[in-house]
Amino acid sequence: MSREKIPVTTALLALKKHEAAFVLRPYRYEDRGGTRVSARELGVEEHEVIKTLVMEDDDKSPLIVLMHGNREVSTKTLARLLGVKAIHPCDPKTAEKHTGYRVGGTSPFGMKKALPVYMEASIAELPRILINAGSRGLLAEMPPSELIRILSPVPVRCGTP
Repeated sequence: MSREKIPVTTALLALKKHEAAFVLRPYRYEDRGGTRVSARELGVEEHEVIKTLVMEDDDKSPLIVLMHGNREVSTKTLARLLGVKAIHPCDPKTAEKHTGYRVGGTSPFGMKKALPVYMEASIAELPRILINAGSRGLLAEMPPSELIRILSPVPVRCGTP
């Protein structure tokens, strides 16, 4: 059985630079499959797969929201928490410009620009998370404490089922 070639990404370089404890989990990527597909392919709960969402506030200032795969972001709640009028997802080209990653392979690690990172608070309570490692079809499995240590995300409660 031949070994799959794992791409070197800026996310992986950032994780190695920070001496993060993680395991790479490649899977067969499907367009528009999202966390449902990655969870199925890797045999894990979708709740443990963390989405990296690129959003903007009403002034077009970008930010990252980390959310459980099986939950959505209440942009109204998040806007209220951040004291802005509105929050909305970036269009794919704008998201790629801010992060340096293709949509579907966006990682909060090693982004092109340093953006504020907000994390659904309950992510910290999980025993492990799987989060994008900078390429479509490649997740990094780690304890949430590693993500918190490296990124220092602001915990928020804005997830909806």
